[in-house]
Amino acid sequence: MNVQINREIEKIIEDYNNSVYGEEERAKTNQEGRASGGVIRSEKGGLVEHIAKRLVQLAWEKLGQDPGRLKLYSKEIKIPIKQGYIDKLKDEEIKNYIKQNIEDYYYSYKPDILVKIDDNFVLEIECKAYTENAMLKRVLVDSTLLKNQYPKMKFILLQLESQLGGDFSELKDITYGSPSTHTLLSYFDIELHIITLLKGERKVDKPIHKKEFFKPLTKESLQKAIDIISSVLEESLNNF
Repeated sequence: MNVQINREIEKIIEDYNNSVYGEEERAKTNQEGRASGGVIRSEKGGLVEHIAKRLVQLAWEKLGQDPGRLKLYSKEIKIPIKQGYIDKLKDEEIKNYIKQNIEDYYYSYKPDILVKIDDNFVLEIECKAYTENAMLKRVLVDSTLLKNQYPKMKFILLQLESQLGGDFSELKDITYGSPSTHTLLSYFDIELHIITLLKGERKVDKPIHKKEFFKPLTKESLQKAIDIISSVLEESLNNF
């Protein structure tokens, strides 16, 4: 492993340890002065985004690419109404009204992380503390909307823990997934790379910010994530 990448991986693990160990105390001392599940969820969400950004940068470094070509965004994307939908409307008054106010007809979507190489948006990363299949449906719908705007876009779901069932949380070399997850994926034209960082299925009654249920973030899982992301970025480069 590259010495610099190894050093950065150790920093990510240090950040993870500091963040997770401190979540409960920070929640206890929030503005309301009481523990808040919302505060803890927000902390974990921010942590996953922080880790994701570092992993993308390290994956790019692994490819030996110019850092100046890579940009990371968290920006609002306006998904416009489809013309075909307007054309099929039977009520002419409604149809004309929409056409006259067409600039107002869009769905506002803000991805967690958008990755841009040169002038091309190539990758969207959804960051979750954990994911279960009802949440996955929303991820797939949002990804489909985004792909309509950027047909060559790639998609990654990065989660600390998995609640998708199957073997997503086993961190094996080959992941077979779960029947329900594969079934959902089969209904969408999205190739979604699912990356899990922590071993062991998420348990609602065993939150990892509690010391007795803490799960270590390992170099091996981070290196595997870097390998997957670098492969996705390399494929995007080949599509230019």
